[in-house]
Amino acid sequence: MSFYRIELTPDDNDSYLATSPDFPELTTYGDDQDDALGHASHAVEEAIAARIAHGAEVPQFSGSVSQGKPFIRLTALTTLKVTLYRTLAQKGVTRAELSRRLGWHREQVDRLFRLDHASRLDQIEAAFAALGVQLDLSRVVEARPAT
Repeated sequence: MSFYRIELTPDDNDSYLATSPDFPELTTYGDDQDDALGHASHAVEEAIAARIAHGAEVPQFSGSVSQGKPFIRLTALTTLKVTLYRTLAQKGVTRAELSRRLGWHREQVDRLFRLDHASRLDQIEAAFAALGVQLDLSRVVEARPAT
């Protein structure tokens, strides 16, 4: 699963401070816990986008979620883009080289790594294939009802 832990701390004005042990730069707040988690979700996406834009490491997804502990789950598209970004780095391939392998313009490749761009699954799949990696999306987890 692709999620990150969030720490919620009650503030002195009945709001909640949200931080993440995975992203020291993340600090946001909300009027209540749900609001703080919503803000934290956006803040995690922004932190990931900034790290990708600057060529920095994106933390590994949290290994496990403890019952009752707050976390945010990344969208499937964001998860794929982060995984593609990490795979590119692990393989030692530049975006320019990926562009050559795919026969695409550089901007087309760059959009694969922009979290605000709705890349198509077939494009992401092609990029993984160009890196010698095959996607296996066979696992689907049933959502638990909210409590």
